[in-house]
Amino acid sequence: MEPQSILLAALAGFVTALIFSSIPVGPINLTVINEGARRGFKWAMLIGIGAATMEVIYCSIAFAGFSSFFDRHLVEAAMKVFTFVFLLFLGSRFLTAKKVAATTEFGSKAEQLEGRIEGKLHPHSAFAIGFVRVMGNVGVLLTWLVIAAYLMSHEAYFTDQYWVADTFAAKAACVVGVALGTNAWFCGLSFGMSRRHGRFGEKTLLRMQHFSGICLIAVALFDGAHIVWQLARHKL
Repeated sequence: MEPQSILLAALAGFVTALIFSSIPVGPINLTVINEGARRGFKWAMLIGIGAATMEVIYCSIAFAGFSSFFDRHLVEAAMKVFTFVFLLFLGSRFLTAKKVAATTEFGSKAEQLEGRIEGKLHPHSAFAIGFVRVMGNVGVLLTWLVIAAYLMSHEAYFTDQYWVADTFAAKAACVVGVALGTNAWFCGLSFGMSRRHGRFGEKTLLRMQHFSGICLIAVALFDGAHIVWQLARHKL
């Protein structure tokens, strides 16, 4: 059973990383798109690798922050409701966006923090640019906290196992999956944009953001229906 839970956690990490690296069209994706078209594949790929490295660090921090308290059913139920509300909120925000923006940033203070970190560290290499931009984005850490809570409090579809079991091996496998997923996305994006002679237009990026919102709302509604079904089954 242990190898199965490790494989499931790695798969969950990989797929989740692919999804949340590609959405929303935030500062890192925009940087990779623009730099890939302007300076080529290698430069854009190094920005993406730097960003992926910091994402993996934030992901590790998020999973380290959750432990066996998920054994308590009340806490687990509360986290399910919280992640449902968060996904619904985030999806609605993407869907109603009027312009392309870094929608995972949380207000002016978060933007000031990001600018202050970049100003102090003065990243010059491509890797450092990607690394520092994710480091300064508080929304990335908060997003991974929610994702970690979701994966550890929800059972995988058609199984009786959680997406990520509360074991070191499963968490480590999920982090490895996240590393592979984020790097795969940024490398693919860098390669694609280095082969283009122009940049994505504002309308195209906005459509991608709206589609991201629809996907997140669909996931939230599915989870909401599952919560209602569980309540009805247990007559709570």
